[in-house]
Amino acid sequence: MSLAQRRILLGVSGGIAAYKSCELVRRLRDLDAQVRVVMTERATHFVSPTTFQALSGQSVRVSLWDEQAEAAMGHIELARWAERILIAPASADLLARLAHGLADDLLTTLCLASAAPLYLAPAMNQQMWAHPAVQANIETLRQRGAHLLGPAAGEQACGDIGSGRMLEPHELREALVASFGGGSLAGLSVLVSAGPTYEDIDPVRFIGNRSSGRMGFAIAQAAAQEGARVTLVAGPVSLATPVGIAQRIDVRSAAQMHAAVLDAATQADIYIGAAAVGDYRPQEIATHKLKKHDGAGLSLQLSENPDILASLSAKTVHPFLVGFAAETHDVASYAQDKLRRKGLDMIAANQVGGGLGFEAADNALTLYWGDGALELPRASKPELAQQLIAQVAARYRSGRS
Repeated sequence: MSLAQRRILLGVSGGIAAYKSCELVRRLRDLDAQVRVVMTERATHFVSPTTFQALSGQSVRVSLWDEQAEAAMGHIELARWAERILIAPASADLLARLAHGLADDLLTTLCLASAAPLYLAPAMNQQMWAHPAVQANIETLRQRGAHLLGPAAGEQACGDIGSGRMLEPHELREALVASFGGGSLAGLSVLVSAGPTYEDIDPVRFIGNRSSGRMGFAIAQAAAQEGARVTLVAGPVSLATPVGIAQRIDVRSAAQMHAAVLDAATQADIYIGAAAVGDYRPQEIATHKLKKHDGAGLSLQLSENPDILASLSAKTVHPFLVGFAAETHDVASYAQDKLRRKGLDMIAANQVGGGLGFEAADNALTLYWGDGALELPRASKPELAQQLIAQVAARYRSGRS
């Protein structure tokens, strides 16, 4: 991952999240990026320009009326210098001014005067983010080609909980890295399924599994970081969309995931089936909550769900297929059998339990393909996802040999 000598113009607007932008500058400089910072007047109430100057090694611009800088049309020089403009945080006020084409300060003037791609990392109170005016401004900016990064959901400085948190510095840095392309999956479309599926019994109960979706989401983000255009089909999870994902499709049941994946697979070069898809569903879904009767059991008639990987493999033309096998025992034999039986190009096998797999921060995988295998030792799921994507890219580029 590198941004060596890439020219990043970081705009900082007024908001408490401005403190995160200090860390962002440091992380960008760690990848050898050239960073210049432009602040709004309001941003200086939260972080000093001196701080950004020390971190970036460059003077910080605040005012459009800097006589020394503007003697040589400094704002035009900056606008031409930038390869990417990232505004983090992007306040509701700044988004509104950008949406209406205002150029009443240095930062908004630069955005109008530059041909560089514009990236926006919103940060505001959750109620402000949900306001129709803000959403309308966001849609206007999207239609003009601006790239939206976030926001994330969670606890906010004001004490509220909801969407509106600025993405973390490492997430913003990864988005900028991906924006320059050139990764091992550059130019390819990757489809990833993640999370569990739920099969309703009645309006209250369902059959599901313990998948958190974190492994699949990490894989989707790792693929995006390597330059792929990623479509993520997600089961019912409470995870924010990873940075750089082109499209997210939310589903609930195995049948819905089957339909979504088969539809999206027609445009995909690679499919990675990391979702824990339920094998069975109730034959009938009760329209009312089933009542418990003392001493009486409950019997459910189950039908088998359609198999996503088998359905894709059966097609004459299909993506490079990567399956997952989460097992509690005989992992290698079950995984290799699934690889052959379903006609996959690669399978990632993992042992469930012992602090690995479902509902755990770490995982470990063994990859199998044709006559080859590779063990990926225990690591965090994001780290493991990067290693997996590197192997998938290598196998795909080698022509599935």
